[in-house]
Amino acid sequence: MNASSAADLVRDRLGGAIFARVAGPQGPQRRQLISAPGERWFAEDRPIRRVHGDSAMFIGGITALLLQSLHPLAMAAVAGHSGYRGDPWGRLQRTSYFLAVTTFGRTSDAREAIGRVRAIHHKITGTAPDGRPYAASDPHLLTWVHIAEADSFLRAHARFGAHPLDQAGRDGYVADLARIGAELGVPDPPRTEAELSARIASYRGELAGTAQAREAARFLLLTPPLPAAARPPYTVLAAAAVSLLPGWARRPLRLPRLPVTEATLIRPAGHALVHAIRWAITPPPPAPAS
Repeated sequence: MNASSAADLVRDRLGGAIFARVAGPQGPQRRQLISAPGERWFAEDRPIRRVHGDSAMFIGGITALLLQSLHPLAMAAVAGHSGYRGDPWGRLQRTSYFLAVTTFGRTSDAREAIGRVRAIHHKITGTAPDGRPYAASDPHLLTWVHIAEADSFLRAHARFGAHPLDQAGRDGYVADLARIGAELGVPDPPRTEAELSARIASYRGELAGTAQAREAARFLLLTPPLPAAARPPYTVLAAAAVSLLPGWARRPLRLPRLPVTEATLIRPAGHALVHAIRWAITPPPPAPAS
């Protein structure tokens, strides 16, 4: 076996393992569904496809979960109903499929996925530890979840993406994601990066590092259910995700800010790992014709 064949074998095995973990047992069927011909919400040149198709999403997804946990009512809904501790991989697989089908799939399949999520949201109600009632379908909470994702995915892509967007592209990404948010029930989602930043700021007074949020952060960052071999690379992803959080979001979760370490160690390691994931899940170019 020559070096090229060996590299392709490693790529196939590693890429297959990543896909199986993220997509789950239904991954192959869902991949076929997403690639089926038909009308789509987003053309191939839209920014949302560049962001959601990049391996920087592995980091952005962790950042989004940490940021979302800072809203006590959103966190109470997650703690009470999402099964993030009992079935974290199932939750990841459902989320990854939702992002994939709404970004790349047919309009009909995207609307079907959104309909399922909205139906689930209407069933999720309860009372937070501080005594306040919550409902996952509450437009105010839906907005927080939406903007936390948009901000986190955009930050991750800007720092770790293969081809970061310019300002027009970043605004375009927020506008693209707004279409999905509106379908989910988010009223008047932001449509530019400046509007997104302003909306995030408007929630600052409601955010807090509750016991539930800190417990979720510990689970997510320190004790995820992973085999021993996967723990070192996951630690890099987790550290890179924390490095994207602004100071005001780290302090309530008791996450340190280490500027020198982040600049000299965490950021380069994050780039290297994202590049490796990108290599593994990208099919090799076809061999030249003999």
